[in-house]
Amino acid sequence: MFARLDREPERPAHIDVPRMSRHRVVLFTATLAFYLAIVWAVVITSWLVRLDWQVMFFRPYQQWPQIHAFLDYYVVLGQRGPTAVMVAAWLGWRSWRQHTLRPLLTLATSLLLLNITVGAAKLGMGRLGPHYATVIGSNEMGAGGDIFPSGHTANAVVTWGILAYLASTPRARRWLSALSAITSLGVGLTTVYLGTHWLSDVLLGWAAGLLIMLALPWFEPLIARAETALFDLRDRWRARRGRTVPAPAVPVTPAPVLLKPRTAAAEQSAPAREPVSSVRGSRAPAHRAPSPHTARSERTPVTPVGSRRPPHADRLPRGTSQPARPLTGG
Repeated sequence: MFARLDREPERPAHIDVPRMSRHRVVLFTATLAFYLAIVWAVVITSWLVRLDWQVMFFRPYQQWPQIHAFLDYYVVLGQRGPTAVMVAAWLGWRSWRQHTLRPLLTLATSLLLLNITVGAAKLGMGRLGPHYATVIGSNEMGAGGDIFPSGHTANAVVTWGILAYLASTPRARRWLSALSAITSLGVGLTTVYLGTHWLSDVLLGWAAGLLIMLALPWFEPLIARAETALFDLRDRWRARRGRTVPAPAVPVTPAPVLLKPRTAAAEQSAPAREPVSSVRGSRAPAHRAPSPHTARSERTPVTPVGSRRPPHADRLPRGTSQPARPLTGG
């Protein structure tokens, strides 16, 4: 990934970072009020708790058993492990293509907020699920459970909603927002169908996930600083590795050979040598003597004298006259 980031030193200009606008602040405030209203309605055992019990006694998994097998697989879209791996693979490819770590850091920030907020609410309220309820009509709060709010629903909102949050164009953002809303709605209703969550758990899970998605622009400066720090750490690590690399070997030049100086007596005793150039220049070029040229008629014939035709009894040598043959018939 870092090798690809080095080849593309700048991030695309059309990638915009969402900001905390007034519209988003209004939506965040309304969602927070809805979240607190659901919690208060369950705490005081209002009509919402009675509706939870009615849905539980209705037992949807017994009313429509033919879709049970499909919904067992569909609910996996709300489990944190498989969905986080799938979305992280896609966002990792986005980071590789766009020369930025922001998609992966945004996913990590959203999942961290999800674990902190939803996990704290689950442990703080301690509500039991439908399969473990003890008193009919009670809210089952403070009984040591960890079912309120629905983690599957909140995880589906955040995990699939992060794709819409990081979309490059407004059209893609609208389509992905609708797709993530439908997916999270289906996951929440599936948990109610299977009997693993109360209906109020799903409502609070939707609100919890939406709060995280609406609050993400507040964490964009922190994400940018974390990205800069990671790149600085990478550069320092590479610089440290560069210092430990051994220097290239310098070629060794051979030492000059020192000749023994000649004395005057040795120079006198040594025979005088004629310069090579003068000797070579005084020699005449050697040429071959021309061979005598003979005519074709004077050359010795290669073939043997005489005829090559085999001897025959009726044949006579050339130059002799053949005797006349006797005439027959009178």
